[in-house]
Amino acid sequence: MDGQTGPRPDSQAQGAGNAGTQVGGRQRVAGIVLAAGSSTRMGRNKLLLQVAGETLVRRAVRVSREAGLDPVVVVTGHARERIEGEVADMDCTPVFNADHGAGIQTSAASGVAGVAGACDAAVVMLADMPFVTARMLRTLVERYAAEAPPLVVSRYGGEVNAPPMLYDQVLFPEVTRMRAGCGREVVRRHHDRAVQVDWPAARLRDLDRPEDYEAVVKELARAGTAAEEETAAAVETANAAEADAAADAATASSGEGP
Repeated sequence: MDGQTGPRPDSQAQGAGNAGTQVGGRQRVAGIVLAAGSSTRMGRNKLLLQVAGETLVRRAVRVSREAGLDPVVVVTGHARERIEGEVADMDCTPVFNADHGAGIQTSAASGVAGVAGACDAAVVMLADMPFVTARMLRTLVERYAAEAPPLVVSRYGGEVNAPPMLYDQVLFPEVTRMRAGCGREVVRRHHDRAVQVDWPAARLRDLDRPEDYEAVVKELARAGTAAEEETAAAVETANAAEADAAADAATASSGEGP
C-alpha cells in the first residue's frame, strides 16, 4: 500500500473489451465480479471454497457469462495469483486492484475503469453471494433495456439494497470516485431515477464465516437432491408416456382394437 486511496487498475484492466459499446444494435452490458477481499472472518480464502461442485469465484463468473454479460472482469487483490489462476480457463479478464485493502469501493472502481469505453452499462456483483442467479442478472439487464434508467438496484426483502447493481455508463465517473461501500453513495444520489428489482431476502446471503459456509453447503445439497429427484420423476413420467405411446402404436399396427 503506497498511501493512495483510489483504485490503480493495471494494464490488464485497460480495454477489457474493446470491440465497441453495442453488439447487433443491442446495449452491451459488462459484468464485474468483485473478488479482491482477504476473507478475514472466514479464516481462509472463501472464494476458493467449493459450493455445489465449484469454487465461489468460478460460480460467480459462470453465472455472469450465462446471463450474457460481456465482457466479464474479475477484480482481484488478496491472493491475486490464486484467484486469477482459478478462473484462467474461463471467459473473463482479471483486473488487479492494488488498493483493495482500502475498501470494496476501490474494487468496484477498478472494475468499472476496466470496462469503461467497452460497454453501455455494467453489473457489479460480489463473488461470495451463491444465491445470485443468472436469471437475476438477466432481469437487471432487461429492466435497463426496457426503461433506460441510470441505475438498476437489487432490493432484498423489500428493505435492503445490495449487489448485484447495474450502472449506466453515465454513472461510471461517480463509481470510480466512491469513498465507501459498494455503491451506497451513488444509489442515494440517484434513488429517484433508479429502477428497483425486488428479490427474496434469502437471496442476499453471503459467506463471511465458517458457519455461513456450512449452512450454504447443506442448503445447496438439499436443493440439489430435490432437483435430482424432480428430474428423475420427470424422466420416469416421460418414459412411461413413451412406452404407452409405443404400445398403442403396436396395437394399432396389428389391427387389434379394444
